Amino acid sequence: MNRIKEVLKDKGISQTWLADKMGKSYNTINEYARNKRQPSIEVLFKIAEILNMEAKELIEKRDFKKK
Repeated sequence: MNRIKEVLKDKGISQTWLADKMGKSYNTINEYARNKRQPSIEVLFKIAEILNMEAKELIEKRDFKKK
């Protein structure tokens, strides 16, 4: 899962703005933000570059501790 929606909100950036910068449709960015569709690694790195952050910051951390 990704944190695109959360990061955009924190930075005060709209999905429309990101879609324009990415050259992608609003619907595509909205699907990424709602985790209905996951961006490829290349797209994730491009989003991170545009948002001036590390790609790993866009990925939700999971706790995979063994029980």
